[in-house]
Amino acid sequence: MDFWKDKRKKRQFLGSYGTFLLNGMLTLSIGSLLPYIRDARGLEYAFCGLIVSLHSIGNLTASFASGALPLLIGRKRSILLFNAAYAVSYLLIIFGGNNLCIALAFFMTGLARGATSNCCNTTVNQLAPGQAWILNGLHAMFSVGAFLFPLLLTVLAGRDGETWIYACYFMFVMGVISWLLYLGIPMEQEAEKGKEKEKGSGLAFFREPLFYLCTLTLFFYLCAEQGVIGWLVTYFKDTGLLNASLSQMTASIQWLMVLTGRLLVAWLSTKVPKERLLRIMGVGLVLFFGVLITGTTPAWIMIGIMGFGLSMAGIYPTTVSFSGLMIRDYPMAWSYILTIASIGSVLMPSVIGKIADTAGIAVGMSSVGVVVVIDFVIIFVLTAFVRRREGEED
Repeated sequence: MDFWKDKRKKRQFLGSYGTFLLNGMLTLSIGSLLPYIRDARGLEYAFCGLIVSLHSIGNLTASFASGALPLLIGRKRSILLFNAAYAVSYLLIIFGGNNLCIALAFFMTGLARGATSNCCNTTVNQLAPGQAWILNGLHAMFSVGAFLFPLLLTVLAGRDGETWIYACYFMFVMGVISWLLYLGIPMEQEAEKGKEKEKGSGLAFFREPLFYLCTLTLFFYLCAEQGVIGWLVTYFKDTGLLNASLSQMTASIQWLMVLTGRLLVAWLSTKVPKERLLRIMGVGLVLFFGVLITGTTPAWIMIGIMGFGLSMAGIYPTTVSFSGLMIRDYPMAWSYILTIASIGSVLMPSVIGKIADTAGIAVGMSSVGVVVVIDFVIIFVLTAFVRRREGEED
């Protein structure tokens, strides 16, 4: 951690960790609040799937634009612009009286999420390129926020969910705090924009097989992640497998295991080859999703949720670490990776919603199993490629 001696870089590091914690709250609020919004507004499954996908479309839009826009207006102005959508989106949910406002709000939460993800991952990767443990630490902060929100929602919403709107006021305040944190993070001065533009203009990364393997791994991972995050609470609540309170708790349990897993992977990545860790997580992803979706008792369901959360924990940051040097040399590479990969998180919630409307929510959730298996296969191809290339370099 050589950057720790530099006061400016230290503030960038701490600021990125803090804003990513709030980004975890933002992301989990989408799935956790969805059942309450659906009941209060009388929404259909298909429309719920659409607005969850709109969140992902916003994420995709910001993922690319927040990588390119800094070349025009500067990095700080860019992130402040996108992050403001965080607070505005909850104002739309609180005061908007129609479905259009709800749809716009979900899109704007995606804008804030995508810009924050791009900014924090890029900043930390530039401070410590390719160091998986630091990236896993960053994503552990995301997990802390994701773990906390369902617990806060349980308290704020009341026993029957009649005061769920209070959670929206709370998230509005968190959005303002997030914007203020970015305001205080030191970023590039205007004079440095030209240098960044010159460095990031190359597209040679398109000739790198690693670019495509990392992108596909993240694409199918985000399909599974957003499908489960967006529909998990609704799935258990509507199938009656768990009661409403326990259904909400499943999101916190899942993200507690994700937090545990990311801290564990951050520690193990300094002792065990990250290729081996990624393969183990890929196996666990398939195994425990099978337990989660076939479980019919609370005990088996909890085993599935805990194992799935633990397995998914380090896949994203570890995959990003494989492309660390490429992202450092070509800053635009991360925008393309994140944008293409985010298409998966756009498609999957709508696919689940459409299937749920015609065949039931249980069948809709089961469709996630397909992308989990595909991701498992690509993970093994990616790790084999990395090991073979490292062998050639030696």
